[in-house]
Amino acid sequence: MISRRLFVSSAAALSVAPRAVLATPSRVSFSGSMEQASLVIGRAPAGSKVTVNGTPVLVSADGTFAFGFEYDQTNATRVTAQLADGANETHDLLPTIRKYELQEVNGLPEKTVTPSPEEVERIHRENAMVAEARKRDSAGVAFAEPFDWPIAGIISSPFGSQRKLNGELQAPHFGVDIAANANTPIHAPADGTVVLAEPDFFLTGGTTLLDHGHGVFTSYLHQNTLKVAVGQAVKRGDVIGLVGMKGRATGPHLHWGLNWFQMRLDPSLSARTPLPARA
Repeated sequence: MISRRLFVSSAAALSVAPRAVLATPSRVSFSGSMEQASLVIGRAPAGSKVTVNGTPVLVSADGTFAFGFEYDQTNATRVTAQLADGANETHDLLPTIRKYELQEVNGLPEKTVTPSPEEVERIHRENAMVAEARKRDSAGVAFAEPFDWPIAGIISSPFGSQRKLNGELQAPHFGVDIAANANTPIHAPADGTVVLAEPDFFLTGGTTLLDHGHGVFTSYLHQNTLKVAVGQAVKRGDVIGLVGMKGRATGPHLHWGLNWFQMRLDPSLSARTPLPARA
């Protein structure tokens, strides 16, 4: 049995281990921004079995698989592939470090910043519904192609910014906010299946979750109106809802999120273009 170890960073794999790469070309490849909070698409020969940090992941018939880097990850992710011919490859992938903004948001409804005990219970219940939906590990491979931006507009809040809400320091912002007029149509960025469609969550208002396969999900928050239902299959470009400002919001916008299972990722790093079109 052949076994080899390759170390890959987002800068240049050849500068780290040129002899290993040149002497024994890898049959496993990776694409994506390779930064903290990015979705990584792996491709291995058909019939391969793959683990990420020791945990098996779903591999499609053509060898495609997915995983992500945590938003603050500084250690390497180990990907091990057992190929159909008995060979093994191990890759240690180190994400590029990012700097995130500190952002202050004022004028929010005070009850959404400091909710009552009953509202906190409701928030926990709604968060549990989202987490449960993100446990699916379906066979779709729509995640493997770059996403379209779901709406045109201006990014009002980038992913990862540490936030002060009405003066109180909060958790980082795990999504991309795109400012747009109320009732602007929201389009599916790729094929998927609706696994959550809730019209009025406490913090996120109208909330939709799409499953794109292999644990990759996108989410759409603060909608005025939902246009899809749980179980519905959608195609890239289909209208799934309308922009609003329900929940914790100061104006109409779309919060667009991306996850690999429960890991929060930056959808802008998986989009076809760095920024959405201007409205």
